[in-house]
Amino acid sequence: MRLGADFLPRLASALVLAPVVIGAAILGGWPFEILVGVAAVLVLWEWVGIVGGRPRAVLVSVGGAGLLAALLILHIRPPASAVMIVALALVATALIARGGRTARLWTPFGVLYAAAMAIPVGVLRDDPALGLASLVWLFAVVWSTDVAAYFCGRLIGGPKLWPRVSPNKTWSGAIGGTAFGTLAGMIVVHLAGIESFMLAAPVAVLASVVSQAGDLFESSMKRRFGVKDSSALIPGHGGLMDRLDGFIAAAALALVVGLLRDGAAPAQGLLIW
Repeated sequence: MRLGADFLPRLASALVLAPVVIGAAILGGWPFEILVGVAAVLVLWEWVGIVGGRPRAVLVSVGGAGLLAALLILHIRPPASAVMIVALALVATALIARGGRTARLWTPFGVLYAAAMAIPVGVLRDDPALGLASLVWLFAVVWSTDVAAYFCGRLIGGPKLWPRVSPNKTWSGAIGGTAFGTLAGMIVVHLAGIESFMLAAPVAVLASVVSQAGDLFESSMKRRFGVKDSSALIPGHGGLMDRLDGFIAAAALALVVGLLRDGAAPAQGLLIW
């Protein structure tokens, strides 16, 4: 099996970032909220840079202020209030954005994209019973999917998944990633002491598939705008969006599933079946 040139940068970034993220998630509270807020603003900054929105600093400042305010209000008001703030920030950036027609159209959706990561993890982590477990579940599903897809694709090879968008991804990688991501999710649910962990398999399958779809979405977006990496924030391996694309999609799905099943305790709705 031949490892790609991106293997060592991937490994290095994971060894640095994963302990920071997991440590903040365990601590919860303000350390975690600060990390999520910084990540959301950086994702917005990368998005605006990719689509060519101008003035970039003003757009990120306005949209970032809305994202941070939404995260803050999650602790004192229902999630619907945070969604309202995000909507206002989206409208504000749409009114401010300059550039070509495509840039003006795409720019405000960066607020929505960043919020799709920040709001779900904020809501899920606030659950006193299974908040941490729900985040560990997300990490396990998404990271296992990503790692297994990488190795299965290179070990097995075969037909390409969507060569026009992502030439290196294969069906074998997608299937292997889904299998291992699902298994990882079920293991986390079992370790959390939930006896019905077998019933959690379908949502883990769905989260794994959606995380891969999120990866493909970001790849297609970058191709549309002729960009290879979302930024150079992570030395030798692109930007934060390049590392969070699958997680953002899976986090949004996790919150929707959790709220649909238990509006008062979405983390429990996500994990207890």
